[in-house]
Amino acid sequence: MQEKLQDIIDRYQDIERKMVDPDVISDHKQYQELVKKHSQLKPVIEVYTEYQRVSNESEEAKDLLKDPEMAEMAKEELAELTSKKTELEKSLQILLIPPDPNDDKNVIIEIRSGTGGEEAALFGYELYRMYQRYAETKGWSIDILSQNETGLGGIKEISFTVSGRGVFSRLKFESGTHRVQRVPETESSGRVHTSAVTVAILIEAEEVDLKIDPSDLRIDVYRASGAGGQHVNKTSSAVRITHMPSGVVVACQDERSQFQNKDKAMRLLRSRLFEQKKIEQAQKEAQERKLQVGSGDRSEKIRTYNYPQNRITDHRINLTLYELNKVLEGKLDPLFEALIEADQLDKMKQ
Repeated sequence: MQEKLQDIIDRYQDIERKMVDPDVISDHKQYQELVKKHSQLKPVIEVYTEYQRVSNESEEAKDLLKDPEMAEMAKEELAELTSKKTELEKSLQILLIPPDPNDDKNVIIEIRSGTGGEEAALFGYELYRMYQRYAETKGWSIDILSQNETGLGGIKEISFTVSGRGVFSRLKFESGTHRVQRVPETESSGRVHTSAVTVAILIEAEEVDLKIDPSDLRIDVYRASGAGGQHVNKTSSAVRITHMPSGVVVACQDERSQFQNKDKAMRLLRSRLFEQKKIEQAQKEAQERKLQVGSGDRSEKIRTYNYPQNRITDHRINLTLYELNKVLEGKLDPLFEALIEADQLDKMKQ
């Protein structure tokens, strides 16, 4: 750890020297890159500086133990400093974990209703609203790519982008099966039903992440169905794209323009193919570990939302909170912080 820290200190000092170089300052792109690296390393430097201060004070307190008049006070101070030193060591270990290169990426969230029919579709809509509200608290933007609604206001399936700073870092553990337990409004006997919705978190891949050969695509246009008034029967604006080598099919019909629908469908296709590529790569790497917080598989049951008890349970980390109402309002940070901490501890063990 000391070697890693010294390397970081050397790099940090080198960056600070370059940031005051007039030639570097005049190169806007290079300067901005240095500012970014500086801000990434600064938290490590700050914690390590505090760690060194606490270590020095601990040594001074140990020396004072030899003085009979100061021993009692030094003993109390040493206990406090030792505890603080342990906390700082843990913080440094976490800060030294290599960051996920995808943490700042935008994502595409796909929500699909599973077992439970209309009740599952209604819960699917509530999950969408939950993520939408959370995005609003973070200043992120949401753009719906495609959706399939039910007559009662539920969602059979929906795909939407979430864009902003650090999106993937917060949402990456949401993939899997979300189970709901509640009394449906249509249930006259008051029995609690269990329904399920699957969520997939896809990194929104850009062209630099994945090149798609146009000759591998079959693009079909057709008339939109569902809501849309007279527009539905007049123009063939809906777009379906088939990636023939993989068999992946995406469709979009929510926009009035064929061009817009094609653009959204391509964004969705690129992200699905990128996810497929990621999974294949992970399977090839024999040393790839299965995260404690979950594999990200849609079939994995990750969370239960129990309405009668106002309870939400994340099964991967055995966390139960009795504030389901707050979570559904978009207050997801307590859950996300616990998942991130579990992931960090798991990486530290590795």
